[in-house]
Amino acid sequence: MYCPFCRHPDSRVVDSRTTEDGTAIRRRRSCPECGRRFTTVETAALLVVKRSGVTEPFSRDKVVAGVRKACQGRPVTEDQLAQLAQRVEEAVRASGAAEMPSHEVGLAILGPLRELDLVAYLRFASVYQAFQSLDDFEKAIAELRLQGAQN
Repeated sequence: MYCPFCRHPDSRVVDSRTTEDGTAIRRRRSCPECGRRFTTVETAALLVVKRSGVTEPFSRDKVVAGVRKACQGRPVTEDQLAQLAQRVEEAVRASGAAEMPSHEVGLAILGPLRELDLVAYLRFASVYQAFQSLDDFEKAIAELRLQGAQN
C-alpha cells in the first residue's frame, strides 16, 4: 500500500475494524517513512455479468432503481427499498461467488419483494420470469394465493 503523502511503497497496519454493516474492513495504517497515518477501506469485489457479457460492480442503487419502477404507485417507502437492497446484497454475497449473472440478481430480488408488496412482486416477476401470456400471470397469482392460504 503506497503512502498517499510521500508515496513510500510500504505501510504498517495499526488497527483493523469491520464497518457497521460488516461488508468492509477499515484499516488504520502508518507510513514508516514519513510517520503519517491514513485509513484504507477494503471490500470484497462482487461483479455482475450482464447479458452482453460485460461485467460491472454490484450496485445497491441499481437494485433500488429497478424495484422502484415495480413499486410505482404502491405504498412502499425509500427506507423499505434500501432495506430490500441490503437483503439482496447480503444474499448475493452469501452465495460466495465473485461474479453473478444479472438474471440471478433479479431472481434474488423476488423473495424480499414478495414479502414487501405482492403487486410490485408480480410486476417485477413478469419481467424476470419472462411472462409470455395471461396464463403466466394467473399461474403466479394462484401460487401466491396458495402460499397465502398456507400461512
